[in-house]
Amino acid sequence: MILKEAKERVDHLKKLIDKYRYSRLVLNKELISPEAEDTLKKELFDLEQEFPKLVTPDSPTQRVAGKPLAKFKKVRHEMRMLSFNDAFSEDDMRDWLKRLSNSVGREVTGPFYAELKFDGLSIELVYENGAFTQGSTRGDGQTGEDVTQNLKTIEAIPLSLKPGEAGLTAPKHLVVRGEILMTRREFARANKEQAKKGEKEFANPRNMAAGSIRQLDPKVTAVRKLTTNEYDIVSGFDVPTHSEEHKILRGLGFKTNPDTKLCSNLEEVFEFHKYWEQHRESLDFEIDGIVVILNDNELYDRAGVVGKAPRAAIAYKFSPREATTVVEDIKVQVGRTGALTPVAILKPVQVGGVTITHATLHNYDEIGRLGVRIGDTIVISRAGDVIPQVTKVLKELRTGRERQFKMPNICPVDGSKVIKDGVIYRCSNKSCGARLRETLRHFVSALDIQGLGPQIIDRFLDEGLVSDAADFFTLKGGDIAALERFGEKSAGNILAEINSKKRVSLPKFINALGILHIGEETARLLAVFFSEKIIVKAPSDLLKASVSISAEELQSIPDIGPKVAASIVDWFKSKSNRSLLNKLDGVGITLVSETASKKGKLSGMTFVLTGTLETLTREEAKDKIRSLGGDTVESVSKNTAYLVAGAEPGSKYAKAESLGIKIIDEKEFLSIIK
Repeated sequence: MILKEAKERVDHLKKLIDKYRYSRLVLNKELISPEAEDTLKKELFDLEQEFPKLVTPDSPTQRVAGKPLAKFKKVRHEMRMLSFNDAFSEDDMRDWLKRLSNSVGREVTGPFYAELKFDGLSIELVYENGAFTQGSTRGDGQTGEDVTQNLKTIEAIPLSLKPGEAGLTAPKHLVVRGEILMTRREFARANKEQAKKGEKEFANPRNMAAGSIRQLDPKVTAVRKLTTNEYDIVSGFDVPTHSEEHKILRGLGFKTNPDTKLCSNLEEVFEFHKYWEQHRESLDFEIDGIVVILNDNELYDRAGVVGKAPRAAIAYKFSPREATTVVEDIKVQVGRTGALTPVAILKPVQVGGVTITHATLHNYDEIGRLGVRIGDTIVISRAGDVIPQVTKVLKELRTGRERQFKMPNICPVDGSKVIKDGVIYRCSNKSCGARLRETLRHFVSALDIQGLGPQIIDRFLDEGLVSDAADFFTLKGGDIAALERFGEKSAGNILAEINSKKRVSLPKFINALGILHIGEETARLLAVFFSEKIIVKAPSDLLKASVSISAEELQSIPDIGPKVAASIVDWFKSKSNRSLLNKLDGVGITLVSETASKKGKLSGMTFVLTGTLETLTREEAKDKIRSLGGDTVESVSKNTAYLVAGAEPGSKYAKAESLGIKIIDEKEFLSIIK
């Protein structure tokens, strides 16, 4: 092949390879496979080796360039590279807008251009007559380091511009800015290689990207598959809006991020921020917030700079994945297997987008390893769906008032001895955890708390979020949302349902307490009994009413015999049960008392229902009896006035016959309650 033919082939290859590069990296559209593209590059490389005169700086083969440098040259930026001030809340953003409005002398409401804030390394790229001539780091904002050779190894950075294809005219001098990025996947691969070689692993993709760009040997940079994202035109085009800058950059062949939004007001900015805070893990890159820029470039310039940051742009950060807070207490929760788990009760803190108030400390050995004390300032972290973890104690902030935590010798649930099983402390009563689980399930079922099924209750127990019924009402949305497979919406729904049950009828509440031998009917009779003694508006009122009751007095209530009466007295004497009632009082449970109707044709009569009724449900029949002043109980006794027998009556029928209780069918019952 003669030189002329080679030049023609080389020119065509360079254009085609650049076309494929642009389509794959900028348009995210693969026109041919990477393997096929590689063969074209190999052909180009071979031709350039054969005809060295055809090698040009903009050739794709020149991405791995030059010999290792002794050191980096200093480069003075044409315009200072600024950084952004941070905002962490909607209020921060409103304050920023207020300051911006004051600085320009009129109210600013938008529009704003919102884009993802990549956690990368800031760079500046210079093009002369369409060819890439210099690339540099931010440095101190005024002066950076010349890393041109290393940047040439990054395929996403065009070595030459093709503005004509986008209907643009290439400026003689163009300066753009962007960021160098490393994908999570490439970060994992490169760190694996570091480990194989016995070298230090990098902490995060940003550090590795920065370290790769600052390699004196460009070949080292080349093996780290970096990419880039450009977002700003410093000079070369006079553009009225920031959104237009993105279009021009894309048209010139630069890789820009498609996940941007032109927002007409702050409310739309908030929606964009919320969406990406919830979906950040779906990206292959690390982001730590969004950048919000006033879209009007003339107004942006007029606002000027404050310190090292532009007034008309701000970084609206996501909730941090790590934060500091204070351990206000350490409590022991008993799980469904009887294992005792220490849980840190925290001063509420935002971590990973949710407010956290609890964090498991796993076991006593972990407390010792961390050295955590009650009152300590600690670092808590959460990434993705990982449950919040205490990762560090800031011992330097101790005041001397912090308290050591010790595991209890007695189980807080049933008072049994606590035993050590490896690193786990357990209740010695093997049925303790299972009994606790059934108690909580019964409480939730009796109060009809929807969406809080057995599996979710078990999960709360396992994570140390609940150890008694009152703990359900102390949960915060973040405590639930932080669990794997939960989110803010499901957490909010559960929390709203739990809080809706804070006002509850007295009979339903008594039934929910799970007192042995007490079902719905007996709970209703007990509610009437207590309400006649004292006005019951809160769980603590039950404590007051229970002080003076005796088993003998309780037996005057229909359907309550010696065994049931003793069970009620014993329950209220229990220290843990009395503590639970006080705790339920403290979380805001309010009770609606019920008194028996003293008037009505059935006043003084007690009914028992058995079998299936055709025209009424059992609940409807009970309600009708109560509305007429009567009572319903579950078991037949000598005090029963009538046994109402429907289809397929049970053993109650035979007992009523043996006691001489009057038995009526549904037809007779309906005539009585007319």
